[in-house]
Amino acid sequence: MEAQKLTFFEKKQTVCPVCDTKFFREDLLSGGGRLIAGDLDPELRRRYEPSKKFGEVSPLLYPVTVCPTCYFSTFAQDFETAPEKNLRKAEQNTEERRQGAALLFPQLDFTAPRTLFEGTASYFFAAACYDFHDKKANPTYKSALCSLRAAWLLGDLHAKFPGDNWDYASLLFYRKARFYYRMALERESAGQEAFDSNLAFGPDVDKNYGYYGVIYLAAYLDFRYGAAHDPEKRAFELQNARRMMAKIFGVGKSSKNKPSVLLDKAKEIYEQMGEQLARLRPETESADLGADD
Repeated sequence: MEAQKLTFFEKKQTVCPVCDTKFFREDLLSGGGRLIAGDLDPELRRRYEPSKKFGEVSPLLYPVTVCPTCYFSTFAQDFETAPEKNLRKAEQNTEERRQGAALLFPQLDFTAPRTLFEGTASYFFAAACYDFHDKKANPTYKSALCSLRAAWLLGDLHAKFPGDNWDYASLLFYRKARFYYRMALERESAGQEAFDSNLAFGPDVDKNYGYYGVIYLAAYLDFRYGAAHDPEKRAFELQNARRMMAKIFGVGKSSKNKPSVLLDKAKEIYEQMGEQLARLRPETESADLGADD
């Protein structure tokens, strides 16, 4: 009996707008017991149970289109939309992409079925390649999303290869994600990069948590990856993050149109922030007393 396939390569070729390479894009087949949904973690990542037929399956490996020659990469809908004037810059950046990838991923093959290495690298490339898009593509938010997914998959690599320092790389990308999520909200608020109404906020591929999911993750990433060694700065960041988190569950009717799972997680993290702030206050008060002496 022929083994069931997990993915397929599209029959129509994709043409790289940067180097004109023609290639076939890989995508995940649906159905057939390929995906068995598990829990949703505090970062709004869906966990999947291994399938008896297919083993471990990660749908996160496939959403980014990657040119196998020059590594120009974006989500599929943006692959051919970069302004013409920026494609030359992307071409000039090719060697930098290759060298940057070689530091983490010495062997990549985007013409064969993707492994966890290619899937992780795809977000590594895309987070950088959104610099070549204009504001209509929401590049800041997409760099945030790519950085967060890269952090997730680097964590998966660490779980498989704990001696290879993937956890350090994952932490770097969590911090990148924190920076970009904050910047995306600031630019949206200032009218510099308004969120497209059709934007797939994710952050995972199974459900779109929308604008309030962005607020949640911006606050959550501050909570998890903000200043750690300066109690006063940490308290300030937590107070701001806690106010952001409170916007999600709010009061009254405003909560009814938001996913219950997002409300529950926001309330849970809000309480954890409060507990951490309570522990920090004696330290900040002691610091203030010391400064008065």
